[in-house]
Amino acid sequence: MLVDLVILLPVAYLLGSVPFGWVLARLFSHVDVLQEGSKNIGAFNVYRLAGKRLGIWTLAGDLSKGAIPVVVALHILGGPRWQNEAAVGLVALAAFMGHVYSVFLRFRGGKGVATAAGSILAISPWTFLVCTLVYILVICTWGYSSAASLSAAVLLPGAIWVGLHSVPLTLCASVMTIFIFVRHVGNMKRLFSGQEDSFFSWE
Repeated sequence: MLVDLVILLPVAYLLGSVPFGWVLARLFSHVDVLQEGSKNIGAFNVYRLAGKRLGIWTLAGDLSKGAIPVVVALHILGGPRWQNEAAVGLVALAAFMGHVYSVFLRFRGGKGVATAAGSILAISPWTFLVCTLVYILVICTWGYSSAASLSAAVLLPGAIWVGLHSVPLTLCASVMTIFIFVRHVGNMKRLFSGQEDSFFSWE
C-alpha cells in the first residue's frame, strides 16, 4: 500500500496540475485566461472568454483529473478501512492541490471546485449529487457561480460524513472547503460589495 501511495501522490498532483482551461483557450481561441476576465483557469472563465464549447471541455477535463486518480486509488490501495480511506483522501487532495497550485503554471492555478467535484464523484456519488443540486439551485436563484461554489463547499464535509461516516474523508473534504474559500476571497469581497459578475450577464 505504501509503495502504491508513494507513486500515486505525485501522479495525482501532476494530473491535477494539467491546466485544461489555459491550454484549450490558447489553442482554440488564442485567449490567455490567466490575463483576462477573472484570471482563472476554470471552466466559467473559459466559458466567458472563449465560448461555451471550450468551457464545457474545460469542465470535463477538470472533473476528470479529480476523478481518475481517485478511481485508480480505490481499485489498487488495500489495507484496513481507515488507512485505505486516508490514502484515498490524500490522493484526492494531491489532485486538488495540483489544480490550485499547478506546477505547469509556476504554481498558479484555479479555485479547485471542479477538480474537487470530480474527486468527490469517485468517492461518494451521493455527496456529489447533493452538492451539485445545491450548486444548481444557488446559481439559478442568484446567478453567481462563486456563491454557488461556496454554498456547495460549505455543505461538502457534512455530506461526506452523513454519507460515509469516514473521519479521514471528512477531513479531506474539510481541507478542500477551506482552500476553496481561500481561493474565493476576492469573489466574496465583490459579492458583499455588489460588484460580482452574474452568470446571466455573460449570455
